[in-house]
Amino acid sequence: MKDINLHLLVWRQKDADSKGGMEPYLAENISPDISFLEMLDVVNEGLIKKGIEPIEFDSDCREGICGACGMVVNGQAHGPQRATTVCQLHMRNFHDQDKIVIEPFRARAFPIVRDLVVDRSAFDRIIMAGGYISVNTGGAPDANTIPVSKEISDQAMDAASCIGCGACVAACPNASASLFTSAKISHLALLPQGKVERKKRAENMVSQMDKELFGDCSNIGECEAVCPKEISISHIARMKREYLRAVIDE
Repeated sequence: MKDINLHLLVWRQKDADSKGGMEPYLAENISPDISFLEMLDVVNEGLIKKGIEPIEFDSDCREGICGACGMVVNGQAHGPQRATTVCQLHMRNFHDQDKIVIEPFRARAFPIVRDLVVDRSAFDRIIMAGGYISVNTGGAPDANTIPVSKEISDQAMDAASCIGCGACVAACPNASASLFTSAKISHLALLPQGKVERKKRAENMVSQMDKELFGDCSNIGECEAVCPKEISISHIARMKREYLRAVIDE
């Protein structure tokens, strides 16, 4: 495939207190084989040579594992390809002379740090509220001594695949963190080691989610549609049941 030229509109913002805005850039001679982040690397190299501040964006593993690369591409969190993080999105999904609009994840609980970088530490505080097992569960048991059905195991693995990228929040009209929080509650509540603290965990994590000013679930399902790990919204229903059980038993 031939190299392509692209017209970018990128959100630039100096810091959290500055007023941001869209700025145009030309991405020239871009190989369709490189990733979206590598395309931004090429653009940044050109900006640095011209003495212009490069576009700030988060990235870490660049293998779809960490979720740090989250941004909105043409109105969609992580871009137009389903079940894909931005670092896994390749330029072969675009055409020569395409216009690409690039924005940060937008949510009150995700304040912009600079350009496309947002502060997602609200997720860390939700995890700190109970997304772990603190009781002594003993040593590693022998295989098959604690039977877990295939169905339950699959549901737990689905929930545990959440990488905390925040795309669910960015896509939700209410900026809800329900898919993220429910995935963390589910994957522990479903397995034997996590059942001891399930009530306390559900109550504390949901309360912390509310304190961080995330909105409530709007039942639209856009969070599931943009999730790079295709986590099911059925976990949100489980989170609500876990929370209700905890409150009623108080």
